[in-house]
Parts: sequence; structure tokens; C-alpha cells
Amino acid sequence: MDQQPLIALDPSWPAVSLAEAQAMLTAPGTKFEMETIEIRGVPTRVWKHAPPSLAWLAQAARAHGQNLFTIYEDERVTFEANYRAVATLATRLQAMGVVKGDRVALAMRNLPEWPVIFFAAASIGAIVVPLNAWWAAGELEYGINDSGARVLFVDDERYQRFVEAAPALPAVERIIVARASTPLEGRASRLEDLIGTPHDYATLDELPFPQVAIDTDDDATIFYTSGTTGNPKGALGTHRNLMTNIMSSGFGAARSLIRRGEAIPDPSPRTSLTVIPLFHVTACSAGLMGAVASGSTAIFMRKWDVVRAMEIIERERVHMTGGVPTIAWQLLEHPERAKYDLSSLEVIAYGGAPSAPELVRRIHEEFGALPGNGWGMTETMATVTSHSSEDYLNRPTSAGPPVAVADLKIMDDDGVTELPVGTVGELWARGPMVVKGYWNKPEATAETFVDGWVRTGDLARVDEEGFVYIVDRAKDMIIRGGENIYSSEVENVLYAHPAVTDCALIGLPHRILGEEPAAVVHLAPGMQASEAELQAWVRERLAVFKTPVAIRFVHETLPRNANGKILKKDLKMLFEDRASVAA
Repeated sequence: MDQQPLIALDPSWPAVSLAEAQAMLTAPGTKFEMETIEIRGVPTRVWKHAPPSLAWLAQAARAHGQNLFTIYEDERVTFEANYRAVATLATRLQAMGVVKGDRVALAMRNLPEWPVIFFAAASIGAIVVPLNAWWAAGELEYGINDSGARVLFVDDERYQRFVEAAPALPAVERIIVARASTPLEGRASRLEDLIGTPHDYATLDELPFPQVAIDTDDDATIFYTSGTTGNPKGALGTHRNLMTNIMSSGFGAARSLIRRGEAIPDPSPRTSLTVIPLFHVTACSAGLMGAVASGSTAIFMRKWDVVRAMEIIERERVHMTGGVPTIAWQLLEHPERAKYDLSSLEVIAYGGAPSAPELVRRIHEEFGALPGNGWGMTETMATVTSHSSEDYLNRPTSAGPPVAVADLKIMDDDGVTELPVGTVGELWARGPMVVKGYWNKPEATAETFVDGWVRTGDLARVDEEGFVYIVDRAKDMIIRGGENIYSSEVENVLYAHPAVTDCALIGLPHRILGEEPAAVVHLAPGMQASEAELQAWVRERLAVFKTPVAIRFVHETLPRNANGKILKKDLKMLFEDRASVAA
């Protein structure tokens, strides 16, 4: 065990061991029964009763009828209304000539239109490409062109900021704009002309749902991630990947109840405040899929505002929220928190950024809610491990044990030797949640995906009970409030400045955000540049969250080891003056 529990746990806990809980939950005839099938030539344990496809899920969800599916400001869309919008848009897409395997890109805020577009495209066999709406113009252009998207859906903000500038998008035949504020011309048209506004969805004609032959292991999505070098990589996901997450999330919750000695109740709809973007697998795969399956309500906000969030939690009696530790910290520490009734909160869960054990304790003590965490990545379509309730309070620095269909192992640098329990090495993961590979990048795919395993690039250890602890990231990445910042990407932009000859990006600990990016720069002799100038330089070329919060200048080139790699750990002392602020 890594440390003492954060609170005094009931002496009767756990009622059963992890192995016993898994055996009970996955026994023959149970909801979480497993079977072994061959996926891409590799025998793989899968959930036997997982839904077969996104198209099946979109149609089955109609049974939730008048339950609210999405809430956005004054727009309240029921499952029946959403079904009609999905069927209508899927039919319209087919009329445009979109066929199985075509890519349909999507770049917009969390809006009721987002899941309609996602399910409509996926239900006719198209591959949905959710793009990071915070990306700068060049990043968006790359993702659209790399995926070869034929149709591009954007909201008005993305249209005004990016598309109207007429970037070169040779494969795009149609650009469909939601909530357009200006007249559209050429290949651009209004989404409302196809399906109306969210207020109209309930009154749409009932069209036959398009029937397309879709196999569970057919391509479904391309979510873009990034490596430490080069352009972003598109992780090619399947219908099985997303359907697996529905079952994995349910399994994690059921395991907590079994460990507590409680019976597993029938599923009931819950209300969740979704504050992380749907273009992340955490929100789309780990969050949205489960909401659709269970008939739960997802509430969207135009942008995060803690007071507005507390108002929504009180008014809508929200059961779950989170996403990244930042959200939990701001709810806990806002001076007006006592003015709002937040007693409906049952779970505050998050991933995507390091979290302090203190946060776990305070969620439980001050909200009376159970904390939740887990580990996954874009390449695993989110959930691989699940950590919640007493197990999380007992092991607050762990990311939890793997779900029943997942396997983990810790590997040596040689990529061949498996390391013993408790040893730190590279974390490898296997299971039906692992994506096919990287879109149009066979070499990168071969390097990362090996015989069904994904080499995660995370350095970790696993204890004797199977709990995983992420100790560092081999891939040189910073996570700021749940957003990935790849050092080389920012460094390359800094190197492009005429005054910069040497630089490095490092992550500074931040109590709320997890980490923040900071840069160390060496200027060319006789050249000058200020901190503000270089920050503006980065901000103009990359998403704002990637901009260094501080820049330190050094007179000599940066320290390196014998292999020429910059010794980044030696640079953090330059930012000691920020330590008290971050803490």
C-alpha cells in the first residue's frame, strides 16, 4: 500500500477482494460476462453483452423517450427528439453522398448539435473526426486534411475564426455551420436548414433510420493525439472501442458496490454537468456513451464558470461532475460556495491531470461525494483502469486497478522484458478498448501497437493487488487542466523566433491545474526578445493553453547529457520564485 488511507474506513471494508469482486461480476449469465474472441489476429477478452455499434445504440436510446438527454441554456432536448434529429441528419448525409468509410469532421463547442452530428455520421458507417475546437487555424487545417474529411461541421465561432479565411481544404465538399451569424456562400450551408434548431428536434418528421451494415470492429472515429515529435496523430477507433467503455464504466461502479458489500441496483438515469469538451475521449467515450446507454442527462456550458456551475448544480440537482481536478478545486474553494445547495452531488470524478491526495479527502469530507479517477489515453478510447469510492480513499495516489477486460504489464526499456511487481517501467495495456492504430501512419503504429498491446509511454508500477501508479511520463508531455501540451510542439514554435537559439519547455506543478508550461530560452548573441514578446509569438501560432506562463532567459546554452538531451530537471530551479504562487 502506498500510504495510509485519507480517512478512517469502515473496519468491515472491503467485504471481498478485488479478485472475488471480479469473479462475482463476470460469472456466466451476468451482465459483465466476458468471452474471448479474435480481434485483428489477437485473442482478446471482451464484454459479451456490450452493444454492437453506435448505430445500434442511437436507435436503442430512443426507448428513453421523454427523459432529457441534453440541456444547454434554455434548450432541453429529450431522447426522442434527439433520435429524430439523428435519423434526419443521417438521412441528409446519405443524400449528400456520404458512404461508409468517409470521414466527417466536427469542430465545435459542447452543444446539443454535437452528439446529433456524432451519432448521425457514425450510424451510416462514416468515420467521425472530432477536432479540438481550441486548436489554432493551422492545427485545425492539418487535422481536416490529414483525415481527408469530405464533410466538415463547425459552429459559428470556428467558422468565423477559421473557415471563412478560406483555408486550403481540398477534400472538403460541404461545410455545415451550426448557429451561423452571417450569410453563408459556396460550399458552406446552415445546419438548421437540415434539422432545425434544438428547439425543433421534437417536431421533426419521423424518418426511417438508415440501415447500414456495420461490424463491431469497423472504423468509427479518429481522435487526434500528439507525440513528442511531428504532427498530431489520429487514433483510429472502432465501434467496439466506444461500446467497451459503456460496460467498463458500469463495471467500475459495480465493483465499488461489491467491495462495500452492497447489492447492485438497477441502472437509473443520472444528471451530469459535462464541463470538459466532447472532442476528448474522456467526455465522449467515458461520459457521453454511458449517458446515452443509461438514459441520463448531460448538461453543457458554453464555457466553464464556477458560479454558473454551482447555479446549475443547485437548479438541476446534478449528481455528477468533474472531468479534470481543476473543476473540483474551484468548486471547493470558491468563496460563494456556501450560498448554493450542492448536496445532490454524489460523484466528482476526473482524469487527465495529476491530483493531490488532499483533493480526494476534501471531496469526500466537504461535499459528502465520492471521488473518482482512472487512467486511459486517446489510444485506449479512455477507460483502462477505474478508481473510486473507498478504494480511491485508501490509495489516493493510484489510478486504480484495470477493468476486467483489460490487461496491464510493466516493461523494461528493451520492450521485451516484463518487470516484476512494484518495479517502475513503461506501462503497456491490452484489451478491446485499444484502438486500431494511427490513421495513415504505419511506422508510428508499428512502434506503439505490438500484438494487441499499446505502449503507453507512461512510466508506472503495479502493486501486488493490481493497482497501477503512474509515476512519470516517458513521453515529454505536460498536462494543464486536462489539456495535453507536447513540449516539442511549443519548443519548435519558439525556435522559429529569429532571436531564439536554444529552448526547453518544462512543466511546473500547479495545485489547481496540475501543471503549467514554462520555458527556458537562450537568445542568439546580439539579439533581444522579452518574455511578453515570446509569449505572444507562441499564442499567435498555437492554442492559448500551450503558451508558457513564464519564460526565463539564460546566458549559456541549456545543459545536456552525453546523448545531447536537455536536462530539464535541472531547469526547474529557475522557477522557484513561482513555487509559492503555484502552491
